[in-house]
Amino acid sequence: MDPNGEIVEEAEEDNGFRRFDVVSDDSDHHYVKLNRTANSDADCFSNAASGVYSKIMQEWKILEKNLPDSIFVRVYERRIDLLRAVIVGAVGTPYHDGLFAFDLAFPPDYPAHPPQVHYRSFGLRLNPNLYANGRVCLSLLNTWVGRKKEKWDPSQSTVLQVLVSLQGLVLNEKPYFNEPGHGVLPGRTLIAAHFRDRALFILEACNAYTDGRVKVGYYRGDGSSSSSSSSSTVHVSHTFKTSMQKVFPDLVHTFTRNGASLGNFVEQVKQDRKKASSQTQAAVHKKQGIAIKFISKLKMILGLKKSRKSNGVVGSTANNRTEIEG
Repeated sequence: MDPNGEIVEEAEEDNGFRRFDVVSDDSDHHYVKLNRTANSDADCFSNAASGVYSKIMQEWKILEKNLPDSIFVRVYERRIDLLRAVIVGAVGTPYHDGLFAFDLAFPPDYPAHPPQVHYRSFGLRLNPNLYANGRVCLSLLNTWVGRKKEKWDPSQSTVLQVLVSLQGLVLNEKPYFNEPGHGVLPGRTLIAAHFRDRALFILEACNAYTDGRVKVGYYRGDGSSSSSSSSSTVHVSHTFKTSMQKVFPDLVHTFTRNGASLGNFVEQVKQDRKKASSQTQAAVHKKQGIAIKFISKLKMILGLKKSRKSNGVVGSTANNRTEIEG
């Protein structure tokens, strides 16, 4: 985007998608009906001479030049008041390789007030700050408590800061420490391609987490951990292992339908788990065998003692009788 508002063609990113791009279809945006009422100040979004229009163009330039590799943004050529962002979960977090979509809408008095942000949750709540109804709790958006310097500042705050904060402060390594709190998505091709490309890695990671070989969020792709503090084995709760074993077949089915190449990975996992199950059963049988032998010996010992005790009583009784008779 040049200073005159013209779209400048740029080379595509390595994965075939620009991190920042202008698109035309805004039909399924959460805020598509916002700023469209008869008494709205929608003119500020179409009048290139308005301060709001100029500020939003500045935001576009900042995003176009400074987006990190793991954040993708789509703006709309006919609705500059709308924006959609997709954030890739960072390494070292429970959200690693997940995709998280947010719909943003600029208010008519922007930047006096922060943009509205809606989280595309699809009915799931995966973070204390991201609600199933789409609510986003973040101090920078003035939707959560915070110190003055953490709140929205009309003279300094930007959409880029909002997106980076969502990735770094909300979708972080330990989300449980966070303060409590229909249509086709433009970019579905990006989503499908992402999971097609990362499917095998994600499944390998899930398998490693289930086996306790790697701490969640630290799988590197070679079976090792990217955390220097991680031990060779990690404790895996029965609940987590059971949950992963239930969701694993669904992941495989979905990734396969999406066109992911999984090779013989799934079959290998089945063989490994069958082998592990056989070894576990063998160990249980061995322990049971040892226990049975121990109990048998214990019974023999108790039986001998009982026999000896009985013999002693009988003998004593016979002697007493002899003495009485004598």
